[in-house]
Amino acid sequence: MVVDSTGPKLFGICHRILGDEAEAEDAVQDVYVSVWHRASSFNPERASPITWLATIARNRAIDRLRSSRRVRQGAPLDLAFEIVDDRPDPEQGALSADAARRLSHCMDELEARQQAAIRAAFFDGLSYPDLAERGKVPLGTMKSWIRRGLQQLKKCLDG
Repeated sequence: MVVDSTGPKLFGICHRILGDEAEAEDAVQDVYVSVWHRASSFNPERASPITWLATIARNRAIDRLRSSRRVRQGAPLDLAFEIVDDRPDPEQGALSADAARRLSHCMDELEARQQAAIRAAFFDGLSYPDLAERGKVPLGTMKSWIRRGLQQLKKCLDG
């Protein structure tokens, strides 16, 4: 699922830097292996998951380019610095970190079943029917938990 949703972007980054499809595929593979081993180092307050993955992809591609010590037909290394950095500027980063802390605080204020349902629906992408089946509750009950939870979140975040 993660590979399906992020693979094309990471491949594009690596291919632009390396200029070779096979090398780019190998670099993307290295990215996922790195992520597998270093997943605990991800800090959601510093960057979004795709930004973190894109940064790792860019660095892996540059490492491969440097280690190959050969000039590629692809883009020169200097063009790697022109790749758009999706990370927010420091001010936006501070605001995002503050918003994330506030959201986390407000999520902690919810009942456990509301927290779990909202996280699964909005962060993991599960549908309401899937959540109802998973929680072994009627669909209407699940919708009510989520609706009330979202109302509490809004009230907490506005307050």
